[in-house]
Parts: sequence; structure tokens; C-alpha cells
Amino acid sequence: MELNEIQEKIRKFNDEREWSTLEHMKDLLLNMTEEVGEMWNLIKWIDAEKQQEMIRKNKEEVENFVGDILYLILKIAYLSDVDSEKGIMDVLEEYEKRFPIEKVKGSHANVRAGGFDDK
Repeated sequence: MELNEIQEKIRKFNDEREWSTLEHMKDLLLNMTEEVGEMWNLIKWIDAEKQQEMIRKNKEEVENFVGDILYLILKIAYLSDVDSEKGIMDVLEEYEKRFPIEKVKGSHANVRAGGFDDK
């Protein structure tokens, strides 16, 4: 299924329940923050190796987090009349220019910490 098809399925789901209202946009963003917090609680204060272990051990919870976040993002997209496929493709194109492989491979983009971002 294409991203725009999933976005349309989410729109239909919400329309049927009369949940497609712009007045709740701030609540959707707050909900995303809550979801990120739940994921963060799974891996906070532990090193990268232990984080990966926790993610593997809690795969169902992580999949649920990803699903919740994607649902919320695609709901925001249709409520904002945004083409989610165009949005992600435009961002990827921008990132390819900002983060050339030869300058960032194996590193990060935090310029203040020695990384590279050709913004």
C-alpha cells in the first residue's frame, strides 16, 4: 500500500467517526509528544548497546509506537491537506544535498559537536 493510500484510509477512518476536525491539531501534536515520551522511557539513561537490547525485547511495544506516530503524522497530513509522499520525497532530496555521503558517513550532523550539515 502506498503512503497516500494509507493517509486516505486514515482520513476515512476519522471521517466515519467525525474526528476530522482541525480544532484538535494541538492535541494531535501533544499526543505525538506523549508517544515519544513512552518510547523514550523504554530506552532512557542506558547506553546504545542496552538500548538495542531493550528495543529487541520490547519489539511489539516499539512497533506500536511506530504505528501510533505514523498514524498521527498521516492524520496531521490529511487535515493540513499535505501530500505525505511528496513531503517525504522533498525532505529526502533536501537531506541528500545537506548531508553528502563523503562528508557525513559514519558521523552525525550536529555542527556544534563537529558534525556536518550543509544547510
